[in-house]
Amino acid sequence: MAESKKSEIKLSITLNETKQPVAIHWQADESGIEGLQESKSLMLALWDKKEKSTMRIDLWTHEMMVEEMQFFFYETFASMAETYQRATNDTVMAEEIRKFSKSFGEKTKVLK
Repeated sequence: MAESKKSEIKLSITLNETKQPVAIHWQADESGIEGLQESKSLMLALWDKKEKSTMRIDLWTHEMMVEEMQFFFYETFASMAETYQRATNDTVMAEEIRKFSKSFGEKTKVLK
């Protein structure tokens, strides 16, 4: 049996007095990038083994522009299609996600 390796992903969120994110930073051992990196938005989804449900954290700073959020969602949908196909081998539904992603991109004018 292969030896296990532990890798950490760190998130640092700075909140204002009303608990809204004003700064988001991340660092991952396996990213190949040294130090904390700045971000304007994050979406984190975790499958809770015990509850058999998804737990989510969605955060964005006041600096995140609507156009950036639209592009963020477009790229997230597109990457979800790839992840879904790799995880399930279900090419039919992965293609449905790709179609939705393309439609979303066109309707938000992310795709010209």
